Amino acid sequence: MQNINLDDPSLYINRELSWLKFNKRVLDQATYPNLLPLDRLKFIAIYGTNLDEFYMIRVAGLKSLYKAGVYETGPDKLTPKVQLELIRKEIREDIKTLESIYLNIVDELAKNNLFIKKFKELDDEKKAKIKDFFFNYIYPVIIPIAVDATHPFPHLNNLSFGIALKLKGKDEQIKYGLIRIPRVLPRFVKIENTFVLIESIVEHFVEELFQGYKPIVSTPFRVTRNADLDIEEEEADDFLEVLEEGIRLRNKGVIVRLELNGDADEELVSFLAKHLDLDSNDIYYYKHTPLNLGAFWQIVNDKDFAHLLTQSFVPKILPPLDSEDVYSAMEKQDIMLYHPYESFEPIVKFIKEAAYDPDTLAIRMVLYRVGKNSPIVKSLIEAVRNGKQVTVMVELKARFDEENNLRWAKQLENAGAHVVYGIPGFKVHAKIAQVIKYKNDKLQGYVHLATGNYNPTTAKIYTDISFLTTNPKINSDATKFFHYLTGYAVDKKLDYLYMSPTQIKPKLLKLIEKEASLGEKGYMILKANSLVDSTIIKALYKASMAGCKIDLIIRGICCLRPGVKGVSENIKVHSIVGKYLEHPRIYWFKHSKINSFISSADLMPRNLDRRIELMTPIENERISHRLENILKIQLSDNTHRYVLQENGEYIRVTPKEGEEIIDSQEIFEKYVTKIAKLSKQSSKHINKLAKKMLKDD
Repeated sequence: MQNINLDDPSLYINRELSWLKFNKRVLDQATYPNLLPLDRLKFIAIYGTNLDEFYMIRVAGLKSLYKAGVYETGPDKLTPKVQLELIRKEIREDIKTLESIYLNIVDELAKNNLFIKKFKELDDEKKAKIKDFFFNYIYPVIIPIAVDATHPFPHLNNLSFGIALKLKGKDEQIKYGLIRIPRVLPRFVKIENTFVLIESIVEHFVEELFQGYKPIVSTPFRVTRNADLDIEEEEADDFLEVLEEGIRLRNKGVIVRLELNGDADEELVSFLAKHLDLDSNDIYYYKHTPLNLGAFWQIVNDKDFAHLLTQSFVPKILPPLDSEDVYSAMEKQDIMLYHPYESFEPIVKFIKEAAYDPDTLAIRMVLYRVGKNSPIVKSLIEAVRNGKQVTVMVELKARFDEENNLRWAKQLENAGAHVVYGIPGFKVHAKIAQVIKYKNDKLQGYVHLATGNYNPTTAKIYTDISFLTTNPKINSDATKFFHYLTGYAVDKKLDYLYMSPTQIKPKLLKLIEKEASLGEKGYMILKANSLVDSTIIKALYKASMAGCKIDLIIRGICCLRPGVKGVSENIKVHSIVGKYLEHPRIYWFKHSKINSFISSADLMPRNLDRRIELMTPIENERISHRLENILKIQLSDNTHRYVLQENGEYIRVTPKEGEEIIDSQEIFEKYVTKIAKLSKQSSKHINKLAKKMLKDD
């Protein structure tokens, strides 16, 4: 062990390249057998949306580092320049795969009488209908723009979509122009069973927009800007004002990507690249796939074709919450919910019922991403009106949710809630709510801790853990935690829960070290979204070198390189994608006094060192055992599980001949459905028996 240098860059996989491998696994979902065609299209939409954000934030950041002359950025020691080159190469390879998958989906949709077409591919009857649509709905709002000495090239907002044109006038002069396609227009114009690309419609009617000019060539294009907000909190007199200005400036960031159709005219490409001040390395061509992959949600969500999309699973409410209110149930026992298999509705009721209960004195919460139409925030506002003390930490720095969170924060403050807007230098990413009631002549606290956000919409598609408890030790720490958020404290440590940036990493390192000390008897399973922190990775390497067996279930980025001789031979890295986004952080250690921990924190420097997070020890043996079972079922998955290889590639696990097919997400669906059904049958039986007894009396 002493002869191995754990700082060797070859032991670490690059963060950005690892993320691209994750997005490739998302795209790979569209190739699974037995999927309905719109399920396949959905994964292309997710892949595209993910890639947009990656370019807006991660690639934009690397380009900034490169311009600033930074040479090293992580333990893998790859320079920003090399990373950018590798990223571009990887994305261009992905585009080939994407286009092949897309063409197969289009064929499959056509067999099911659903078509995605260009205007020129339509029959005369549909063309006539589209013509009416153009003049009634597109022509009045479309924006034709001349670009010449007296008409400067316009500002294009982030993710702007439009058409670049080369035109010829009656005097044979060549002119250049743009047509901006506003976001208020649909990406696809639906005519009966056909979705028509809007750019193909606009291109057909160019002469109506530039009268007296004939189009020579045109190309649809889409631009991406640096969308990361750079806010100096310590220097801000009014953080809200600075944040609002930052949101407005998001559309003015440096352009970092240009997307074009594959047959784009070279002169038009040069025209765009020159005015956008963009290197040709950041231009991507799509030959068959329409630009803006995320817009496929319009087709996926069309109710007329719901039969081509797998019906959504309906989350269940299981005992004891199916027969009594959440507070009565919590007073009897600790409760764990596994979303989205188990409904998020009890968590919504946890706040709603507190808002109206005369015994409620106070409600405290941390809100990170709550959604646009949040029933929880509405209940908090009602609670204030009902005279409750409401304290809410609204994290305004939640990326791409800043504007939404700002709106809710203002509404809460206007209602009279005490709103904390953030902690200077840190994001508050903890998921916690506490309700204080006056019951039986004393104060009683109820706490909800979770791995996911207070967002009922995402709770239907993200897997997450909710933990409900009246445990006095947890309540004491919850109170202390909220005091930290609203006041001042020198030593920010909790007594039972663990809080970053001071406690979570040291505790995890201690737990890893203890398992490592047991050598071959040691075993741990760590499930997280990402594993990036080099200190944690080194600790895992040392544990592996000591003989300890380690299973990592890392959905997204993993910088640890498994299977390296003498270093990580005892570590296996698994990734599960599936139809739900695997979001829980569950840390399980075989020989720890408390085996299971749930957390809001991923194994990344930002979570462990630069955010305020919480990690909860699960002392309840029943719940801890359930968490262990969840992890072990996922490790046996041979349908949606991938295994990371030493070379950084992932291999999809498939059932061997004669082996039982194990789809962990489907197993959890069937399990909660069975429990819900048995519970319902039991209730019916009890009610029937009660009626019979009354009749006999």
